[in-house]
Amino acid sequence: MFDETARVSQSRTPHESAQEQVRQLAQNINDLTDLLRSQQDILRHQGMNLPSGSLDSLRKMRARLDALNNQLTTTQSELRQLRGLAETTALINSTIDTSDVLYQVIDKVVELTGAERGYIVLKNEQSGEWEFRVARGLDREELVAEEFIISNTIIDRVASTGEPVLTHNALSDPRYQGQESIVGFALRSILAVPLTVREEVIGVVYCDNRIRAGLFKDHELNLLKAFANQAAVAIQNARLFEQVRARLAEITEIRDLMDNIFTSIASGLITVNRDNIITAYNSAAERIVGVRSTEALGRPLHAILPYLNGEFSNALVQAREAPVELDITLESPRWRYWKFKLNPLRDQTGESEGVALVLDDLTDEKQREAQLDAAMRYMPVQLENVRSLDLASMGGVEREITVVFADVRGFTSFSERLEPEALMQIINEYLSRASDAIELFEGVVDKYMGDAVTGLFNTQLNPQDDHALRGVRSAMSMVYDVAELHQRLPSDQQLFYGIGIHTGSSVLGSVGSPERREFTAIGDALDLAKLLQENAQRGEIMLSAETYARVQEQFECEAMEPRNSKGRTDFTVMYRLTGRKRPTNEVPRADG
Repeated sequence: MFDETARVSQSRTPHESAQEQVRQLAQNINDLTDLLRSQQDILRHQGMNLPSGSLDSLRKMRARLDALNNQLTTTQSELRQLRGLAETTALINSTIDTSDVLYQVIDKVVELTGAERGYIVLKNEQSGEWEFRVARGLDREELVAEEFIISNTIIDRVASTGEPVLTHNALSDPRYQGQESIVGFALRSILAVPLTVREEVIGVVYCDNRIRAGLFKDHELNLLKAFANQAAVAIQNARLFEQVRARLAEITEIRDLMDNIFTSIASGLITVNRDNIITAYNSAAERIVGVRSTEALGRPLHAILPYLNGEFSNALVQAREAPVELDITLESPRWRYWKFKLNPLRDQTGESEGVALVLDDLTDEKQREAQLDAAMRYMPVQLENVRSLDLASMGGVEREITVVFADVRGFTSFSERLEPEALMQIINEYLSRASDAIELFEGVVDKYMGDAVTGLFNTQLNPQDDHALRGVRSAMSMVYDVAELHQRLPSDQQLFYGIGIHTGSSVLGSVGSPERREFTAIGDALDLAKLLQENAQRGEIMLSAETYARVQEQFECEAMEPRNSKGRTDFTVMYRLTGRKRPTNEVPRADG
């Protein structure tokens, strides 16, 4: 027990130890007083009495001990406040975030003064208006707007005079009698001090207690004034740092934005100063010119582009005064077609600082345009395919294709009854339906032969993995479109297509003279597709065995013997298309 008491005693501060000793002496005096009082009657029976004034002496000693204990308590409280002040001063100066500083300041104010609530009001640096920045209670919880029960009169006075205000009971203080906020909110103990930096009031620290009067004394006032001086510096430093940080972030954002823009520009961008020394050079310029930025920056422009001609040099001089556009074709070291836009760079006074060069390499575009011109000599096909096509393959390539051969049935006898102009109008209606159906599934219309049309799928102009499926769908579309056409044509003008489809190998390329060329397919694939078409009756679609094998999972077909094989021993079966297969997960309709 003694060791434990000694250990606890050693852990106490000197003031706490002195207070304990004073309390122990007071207890001893109380015990001695009780003992003397209990022995007083016994001594009187024996004709004796206690020494005169002994009990009074003990009472006086006890009173002195109580006073000493109160003084020690006050001293210890003040010492804790001073220590807290020192610790907080170091703490608030260790952070550079304004919000953190404000919260630490107000929490310590409430702790040091014993206030019920604490507020910090700061002057807005832009508007000059006073704003509540922090409001906290004893529990260190943020106060909501409804709890902002304060005396604006006192805050305004401190902010305008730069002098602190201490009132023990605001309700009875003659300085504030009649003030609505004090009377209405029944405010009592109030302490407010300015936050001053270089003789300028930047804010006010305000704390109060609505219940206890006389809570704050001169000691709390002096303590808070000392604390506020340090806190004001910390708050100002934090605000200045945030301004610098915000400005730095803004500059960094602008720089990153400019870097991103500079880097992401598809065109080459080069800037040169008055001496034609390269000062900026983006990644697109690296790609176009073929020289890395590390090798280009700081070097003369002619050292990077030595093969530019005198026309470019003249344009560079002119560009110091006005924008210039220039197209240059380079023959060496390799053929290139470059487009330059040169613009003057000027300072704030309008003086020339150099030239900005925007460079676009249009070589590929020019080559594509030449290829497109060549391709358009064959037929109007989708430009997307032509632009990605190596036209070297136009000379002739063997590949597997699907051929759709469609012919109008009964056209010969039909044409004998009409005038030529009406005949051409009607046949064009049917051929348009066939062409639209082929192009709908990205086929190439190979040729028109009178009342017949041929469509090719999976050529080098329209490569397709599912070419057989596309060919069959285009044939079905022809049949549907013709049926729709019949709804607005008289019965004597209603014709039908017979369609043959075959999938096989063919040679594809360009044929014709230098002035007029045609892209077509040559080989047995076209012959067998035509033979299947000849076997098809009005409105029928006939598939070869090769095509059927590719689409049998999607379409219903009926195997048939050829009506006319023309002596071909390999043509023993053909398949008449009867419809699309219903997916296994499709619910049958009520009408079947």
